[in-house]
Formats: sequence, C-alpha cells, structure tokens
Amino acid sequence: MIKIEQVALGIGLTSQLLFSSRIVLQWVQSERAKRVLVPTLFWQISLISSFLMIIYGMLRHDPVILGAQLISYGIYIRNLQLLGEWRKLHGLFRLGAYVFPLATLAWFVVGNQHFSLQAMLSHSIPSGVLALGAIGQAIFLMRFVYQWLYSERKGESVLPLGFWLVSFVGSILILAYALLRRPIDVVLIVGNVFGTVVYARNIVLMRREEKSEEQIPEIQPTRPD
Repeated sequence: MIKIEQVALGIGLTSQLLFSSRIVLQWVQSERAKRVLVPTLFWQISLISSFLMIIYGMLRHDPVILGAQLISYGIYIRNLQLLGEWRKLHGLFRLGAYVFPLATLAWFVVGNQHFSLQAMLSHSIPSGVLALGAIGQAIFLMRFVYQWLYSERKGESVLPLGFWLVSFVGSILILAYALLRRPIDVVLIVGNVFGTVVYARNIVLMRREEKSEEQIPEIQPTRPD
C-alpha cells in the first residue's frame, strides 16, 4: 500500500521538475539571446507547478510552503493577464484554475485522515527553523511582489534585475530551511539547488547587458550647416 508520505514526495518532486523545466526553458532562451527573456510558457508552467506545491504543502502540513504558494499562485495568474495570454487559455482551464485551489483549501480546512488545518497548526517544526523558512519564503515571495508591481508600472510582464537578486537570496535561505527541517525536505532541496545556479547566471547576464547598454555612445543630433 502506498503511504501518504510517498504520495506527497511524488507530488512535490513532480512540481519541482516542472519548476525546473520552466527555469531551463527561460535559461536556454536567454542564453541564445544573450539577454534575459521570459516566455509565456514560463508562467503557464509556474501556475501548474504552484498548484501541485499547494497540495504538497498540505500533505506535509508545512505552513511555510502552503502560505508562499497560495500567494505565488495568484501572481502567476496576474502575469498571464498582463501578457494578454490568460483569456487565450481554454475557459475550462481558467475556471479550474480558480475553483480547484479553493476547493482543495476548503477540503483542507474541513480535514481528513491525511491532511487538515488542525494538524498543520500543531506542527512539530522548531520555532527557529520555522522562522528561517518563513523569512526565506517571504524574501522569495517578495521577488514576485516586486516583479508584479514593476510590471504593473510598465504595463507588461517583466523580470528585472532585482527579481533575480531577491530570488538568489531567498533560495539560499530556503535551502538552509530544507536542510535543518526534520525530516529534511528533499523536494525543496532539489528545487532550490538548481534554481540558485540559474538565478546567479541570470544576474550575470543582466549585469552584462546593462554594461553593454551603458557603453553605447549616445548619438547626438547633427546640426544643419
């Protein structure tokens, strides 16, 4: 008989595999263009991955994961809206994107033998470790809040340099949380080790791009004789 821990691990690893695939997609396209690009598929994969991580957070009774993913989920939808891609998705998909998380949360509040809000509130994670994870997830989450506000000002979905800097710092803290948590969180470790490398690479690419733009001499308008 499959244990709930194995189910949770499978869901978590699938989610992280999807998260990693979106990063690889963004990374490959950025390397080819020699500048940071963010394809629409990045946000579509993020949305599905986040939903799986919401379920994973429930099964693990981890308030840090659950809280962060609920907020991220809404931000992913907003980025698709800013890109003008949200309404292009099938109506049933959009309806499900709204209904499924709400239904899952309602089920979580009611509770069952596998997961419940009451069990999460009585978690055994040491307060210091939980605080570290909460800070890491808060910083990691702020990257999308920052990106969201930045994109709202621009009127389009953009990932600025600050997004990647905050991502790098948050990822390091979440890695520490995953290693200190008992039992250790393999899912968070797998997801953040790879992500940290990509975040660092994107920072290098963006800094290089900014320096190139600064070195381009400004063309002065010529005066007629």
